[in-house]
Amino acid sequence: MRILLVLALLTVTPAAAHASTCAPVAVPGAAYAKQSCLDDLTTTGTLRTGHTVQADWAGLTSAGFPLVSAVPGIQVDGYFPDTSKTNTTHGWNHDSKFVLRLPSRWNGGLVVSGSPGVRRQYANDRAIGDQAIASGHAFAATDKGNTGADFFTDGHRPADALVEWNMRVTQLTVASKLALALHYGRSPNRTIVAGISNGGYLVRWQLENAPWLYDGGVDWEGTLWNQDDNLLTFLPPAIRGEPLAAGFDPASEFLWLYHKQVYWDLTQRIYRTELDPSYNGPEADYDYASRPRAVHQAVSRISLTGRIGKPLLTLHGTLDALLPISRDSDVYNQMIASQGRAHLQRYYRIEGGNHVDGLYDAYPDLLRPIAPCFTTAFHALEDWLKGAQPPPSATIPRPTGTDLATTCALK
Repeated sequence: MRILLVLALLTVTPAAAHASTCAPVAVPGAAYAKQSCLDDLTTTGTLRTGHTVQADWAGLTSAGFPLVSAVPGIQVDGYFPDTSKTNTTHGWNHDSKFVLRLPSRWNGGLVVSGSPGVRRQYANDRAIGDQAIASGHAFAATDKGNTGADFFTDGHRPADALVEWNMRVTQLTVASKLALALHYGRSPNRTIVAGISNGGYLVRWQLENAPWLYDGGVDWEGTLWNQDDNLLTFLPPAIRGEPLAAGFDPASEFLWLYHKQVYWDLTQRIYRTELDPSYNGPEADYDYASRPRAVHQAVSRISLTGRIGKPLLTLHGTLDALLPISRDSDVYNQMIASQGRAHLQRYYRIEGGNHVDGLYDAYPDLLRPIAPCFTTAFHALEDWLKGAQPPPSATIPRPTGTDLATTCALK
């Protein structure tokens, strides 16, 4: 993959296309692509023109998260060859959809992202895309190749649907680099991979397995997969009514009923169905450790090692009531250190942060949104890539007398 990408970039003839024009944009490898020239690529403008879907990103940011100024440019919506059809956006019953946004004033950077949860390609528009576009980066996002609560119907072997997630991010990164080179007449001078939850997992996987494609990444509460700590090991005790045994912070108790009703049961069922379809007992009784070897082999196909190859900033809320920080990012931080890569990571534990920022609006006195911390981390990573060290890893206290929806200092 690395050799093919280098050869492809070397064969790109610098075009006369100017970023200020609406010149055609070619996305190599895409089966279909539709281009739109827009006065505003941010969610303020794309909501108005129908170039985003608000339901994709609803609840991921708090109501007070700042809007950014209008950014004119080109949006390309399309899809790569695929056989599954879980994503019906635009009436195209086709998975592996992507969105690529190219600002008229391009700073030479590219941000690539995969969707959180089982959401679609616009899921990161508000939390990540707006921040990337506002700072002059091009932005590319994928639906990961399958979507929705029935994502597990994609593929033939256990874990196939999840393995595809990683492949689709790699595919989009390569295609986007080529598309930018063709359109702007030069290749990106930096590529950042960023994501939330399952999207954060994708950041981790890419920096472990394809670091040559990126300069760095921002991992916002990425999902951890290994043999000891994964969704199938900590969700069953939570469903049984033992959240403390699952690793959740006791201070998050006020969120447990909501998460059981909305997240725990559904998440356990759909991921267990993908990885262990032969199990037919109650989800609360599921015991991953005792399941057949084939189940553990399926998890191995998507497992992380901590062997990152490029700089990574990780954010995780201490009151995360879906992915307990003690069973997720605390563990991944240790995994990175055990691989001798601690110098490549900064880890920020956000006191009062939960898994979805929308809940901050319901509990403003107890929680804090993480999106402003992501914005700070994103710019800290940019500075790191230029040689300025980011703040050291730390637990970031929840401040008082501050507008938590708009600001966050990582020190």
